[in-house]
Amino acid sequence: MTPHLDSDPRDPGAPLPPLPGHTSRGRLERVLRRGEFAVTAELNPPDSADPNDVYERAAVFEGWVDGINATDGSGANCHMSSVGICALLTRIGYAPVMQISCRDHNRIAIQGNVLGAAAMGVANILCLSGDGVQNGDQPDAKPVFDLDSISLLQTLRTMRDEQRFLSGRAITTPPAVFLGGAINPFAPPYDYRPFRLAKKIAAGAQFVQSQYCYDIPLLERYMARVRDLGLHEKCFILIGVGPLASARAARWMRSNVPGVHIPDGIIKRLEGAEKQKAEGKKICVELIQQVREIAGVSGVHVMAYRQEEFVAEIVHDSGILKERQPWRREANPSLAATEGAVAQVGERVVLDQAAAEAAVEA
Repeated sequence: MTPHLDSDPRDPGAPLPPLPGHTSRGRLERVLRRGEFAVTAELNPPDSADPNDVYERAAVFEGWVDGINATDGSGANCHMSSVGICALLTRIGYAPVMQISCRDHNRIAIQGNVLGAAAMGVANILCLSGDGVQNGDQPDAKPVFDLDSISLLQTLRTMRDEQRFLSGRAITTPPAVFLGGAINPFAPPYDYRPFRLAKKIAAGAQFVQSQYCYDIPLLERYMARVRDLGLHEKCFILIGVGPLASARAARWMRSNVPGVHIPDGIIKRLEGAEKQKAEGKKICVELIQQVREIAGVSGVHVMAYRQEEFVAEIVHDSGILKERQPWRREANPSLAATEGAVAQVGERVVLDQAAAEAAVEA
């Protein structure tokens, strides 16, 4: 594989220089604008305050993906916050995609979080309405929904491009962010879905990530209409894929995860396999290869819930990277005293915490 083009070997966490026509200084936008087939993945957020839990989960993606999604209370369940995960990832040079769910935040909190995230180096934001609280394990929680996904896109575009809050008050340094939204070509009404994408693009979406794709013919019909409308020329489209652990897991997802469509043929194929998990990975590889051939598709978003360790294998076996290698951390040769420190982040965090505790005790 050829080495990545978008990093400073002296400091993997350093911001990239701005480029003409780019709204962010992030690697994901650069990869997409160069016309390369992008790969993003979803990090399973920990139920923990330990930063090492984040670093360990992110490490399996290194050198295989162009961006890591930090989910925001996905499924209406509480985990480490998206902005917290992004803060940890940007420390050591990863390119996070910060998800924002309108379910849990009002416009004041959202605008403040975006400024803070941009200040930490977050370059990509995915705008979501969010699953209803009835889908989670705390159904008595009070939903917010001050904004929806489209008005959220409009809000962040206003902050970035007009350099002002919704109140009209000026922002001294606007957030340099690449704005994204979610699409679901696999949920009825199918004819409406391309027009829903058009609305998100008009609101400010520069890239979109889709719900899981297990039905290629349905995706092909959607993309044909997208191309007819010229939407693929206005927005980068990444299609969601993921391995199924078993036929039982596939049935559960189809029944319990909003918007997931899994054809009977996929489930029957899993049932007939001697090793269902291996077959699930094989199906995922085949889907990626088929998605790659559809005109107008700019990349894939790999969602391997509780199977993140297989993402590298899936991406490798699919062959979609060809000779390209996404970003990988590199040691700083000019700092011999700290060489290898990034590879030992967990140890460093423990030492820092111990030093802080000793200082307090002193």
